[in-house]
Amino acid sequence: MKRLFLGSLMLLSVSAFAQTKTDFAARYASEIKPADLREKLTIIAGAEMQGRETATPGQKRAAAFIEDFFKRIGLQPGTPTGYQLPYPVFQDTLLGSSLSVNGQAFKSDEAYAFSPAGITAGEWKINNIVFAGYGIVDSMHNDYDGLDVKDKWVMILDGTATDAPAPTSGGGGGFRRGPGSAFAKAASARAKGAIGMIVITKDFPRRQPMALKGNMYVNRTAATSFPSVSVSPAVAAAILNNTSLNSFDALKAAAKQTATSTVQFNVAKQTQTLESTDVIGVLPGTDKKDEYVFVTGHYDHLGIRNGQIYYGADDDGSGTTAVLELAQTFAKAAKEGHRPRRTMVFMTVSGEEEGLWGSEFYSNHPVFPLEKTSVDLNIDMIGRIDPSYKGDSTNYVYSIGEDKLSSDLQPITDDVNSRYMHMELDRRYNDITDPNRFYYRSDHYNFARKGVPIIFYFNGVHPDYHRPTDTVDKINFDVMSKRAQLVFHTAWVMANRDEMLKRDIPLNIPPR
Repeated sequence: MKRLFLGSLMLLSVSAFAQTKTDFAARYASEIKPADLREKLTIIAGAEMQGRETATPGQKRAAAFIEDFFKRIGLQPGTPTGYQLPYPVFQDTLLGSSLSVNGQAFKSDEAYAFSPAGITAGEWKINNIVFAGYGIVDSMHNDYDGLDVKDKWVMILDGTATDAPAPTSGGGGGFRRGPGSAFAKAASARAKGAIGMIVITKDFPRRQPMALKGNMYVNRTAATSFPSVSVSPAVAAAILNNTSLNSFDALKAAAKQTATSTVQFNVAKQTQTLESTDVIGVLPGTDKKDEYVFVTGHYDHLGIRNGQIYYGADDDGSGTTAVLELAQTFAKAAKEGHRPRRTMVFMTVSGEEEGLWGSEFYSNHPVFPLEKTSVDLNIDMIGRIDPSYKGDSTNYVYSIGEDKLSSDLQPITDDVNSRYMHMELDRRYNDITDPNRFYYRSDHYNFARKGVPIIFYFNGVHPDYHRPTDTVDKINFDVMSKRAQLVFHTAWVMANRDEMLKRDIPLNIPPR
């Protein structure tokens, strides 16, 4: 009887302790309020931030705001030198160019164009050119069949034939790249041994002059290791030494030939070294402070284009705001005696829209050991409603990644949701072969590819996605607060559980 009484007493003590911990989590989660989210997002997605394009004054202004916020709430700097982790960004400016075929000169913008980042400066003379049609290689056909292009330049038609898959594009650095895209064509040409590419396009004479400043990039050596030039059908006809081929339609039927002409061009340019940063704030843990839980979101967006600000309120001002709100909530809990066991790392990254640059840089140069990083909870777009959603549109979130890398993840997510939030966790995009490729299109992927378990929280796309109309007034802050509270509860469990998440599921990425 005594033993039974003691056992019952112990059970009651454990239950009371668990209930106390539950009360703390629920109490702090309830402080994530729509009004607070609105206040922060109004600043982050305001006109002063100029769309937060990577390596621009607007992005740097946003980074300074985030750093100041981390300081004010008492987070420690996330790097040995401060709150910002810098990484280099490069941009080329074209100073001048010329192009001739067999001595016949052509004018830029009228008959040819260079991408400043797509070719090195210098003088070029080439006479080893093979015309490979559309230059597409896929499961249906191979435009290089029967052609030897090793150590030669290939000339290809822009776009796709009517029976070829159409090129695709998307956010997050263009991860939806079909076999007809310029990226895929260049990769196919290089794989066949080609050393450069001439692309025949219909866009001549150009309606818009050739941009003198190129796109920014981070891999300086790769930017010009495979040179390319765009030319008009007239230039292509001159290269093939056949003036009857001076239209795009005529060239379609003239593929798979080797040109005997000599093409010469000169390029003068300069390369500017810019800089961008990730912003990292840290809340040290207690008995497991050498293990880490990351909460991430990208704070960059598309900047100013054609005089219009792309505000990026949802993408990803909403995720950035949620990171700040969770940081503030965890910091308050710590000040009131409820510090997490593991160290919490709150990281907002830049360069996501350019190709996941900031998270890639961090994953290749981690401040905290990746093998000691239990999880990354990545928040990218949680402020809007997918107009195609068929369930309760005010009570859902797309959840991506929980069944990969760790068998612990999905049970934790489901348990947290059933205990606290009762939301619809929609996993329709959780398949890594899903054609939208969302698993690869935000910053969690750079943690996942290094073996760190991840969850990606996402509301889906909407008509304002990547448009100037993605503004604060379109945000549903009630829904956003629910989603942020779900992330908070999940982070709380991850930070306080006894063990790090298991890494017992290999990430088998299918070939593309």
